[in-house]
Amino acid sequence: MLPVSGHDPNDDVAAIGLWLAEYHDSPHTFRSYRKEAERLLLWATQIRGKPVSSLTREDVIAYEAFLAQPPATWCDAGLARRGEHRRLLVGPLAERSRRQALGILAGLFNYLVRAGYLAGSPFVLQRQRARRGTRRTIERYLDRAIWEEVLRAVDDWPQDSMRERQRYERARWVLRFLYETALRAAEAAAANESDFQPIRGRWWLHTVGKGGVEGTVPLSDGLMDDFARYRRFHGLHALPSGDGKIPAILGIAGRSSPLTPTAVYQIVKDTFRRVAETLQQQDEVKATRVRRASTHWLRHTAATHQAEDGTPIHHIQKNLRHSSIGTTSIYVHAEEDARHASTTKTRIGTSVPRGDVP
Repeated sequence: MLPVSGHDPNDDVAAIGLWLAEYHDSPHTFRSYRKEAERLLLWATQIRGKPVSSLTREDVIAYEAFLAQPPATWCDAGLARRGEHRRLLVGPLAERSRRQALGILAGLFNYLVRAGYLAGSPFVLQRQRARRGTRRTIERYLDRAIWEEVLRAVDDWPQDSMRERQRYERARWVLRFLYETALRAAEAAAANESDFQPIRGRWWLHTVGKGGVEGTVPLSDGLMDDFARYRRFHGLHALPSGDGKIPAILGIAGRSSPLTPTAVYQIVKDTFRRVAETLQQQDEVKATRVRRASTHWLRHTAATHQAEDGTPIHHIQKNLRHSSIGTTSIYVHAEEDARHASTTKTRIGTSVPRGDVP
């Protein structure tokens, strides 16, 4: 498995810290997950001589063998119970404990893939084929009403100080940019102004996705107006330069150094958390859904809304850079929603009392 870009161990620590932060409200789970992550970090750097983000399937197999028979130096009772050089293993782990440890780490890598930090997980041998007769659907998206509420909530953020205005303008742009382009976090972090290309009077975004797959995404006039607003706020020319290298998403104060995929992910998560706090007083269920949302939810939301608007599925496939149209079909909810509505409507007022059912 290769990382999306060259990550060093410090990047990995920050990314894993982001994953652990998701469990801050569950102390027992947090401690358990942190222990497994620390074990893997130390093993990867000290024994395999590589960052966690560079681990391969072979490394995972070796790590499982390590847990089954760790060297005595890792189980030394003389090591401290806390601190940098503490003992992380008492002895060999039983099979059940090994399965639990690897399950936790598989969850970590799945999270880093969804966040756009990694291109793939070494815990996955191969893509599992869907069972015959089943059809997957995507539920990790925001329906149109909630999405519009999110945008309105962000527009209500205070802008009394320069710092508040900077946060507002960045959050406003990042949400719209990821929603309309359906980019992954890594793709959005890598985008710069030279990727915005006018072709035959229309704007397109060139991007390189997972596995080095190139693609172009159509950009609306509305999004280009939002981009111009964001650039003018930071003192840049409204239109992007065809040979410029200024990132599409800038630092909080307009610094032109590119952000990491993790930073883009964190901007979105922080924005959704803040919006969820606003919605909490009105609708707890809605607030919970928004709080769960992430950069990949924006990608799913974009695809779902495009399907609901009647965009041809092969166009959505190109917009998302899917190799198979079968992958894209999971975003087409309209047919099933219509079937549910027509079925339940038919039964309203015509149901037979339970006692009269033959």
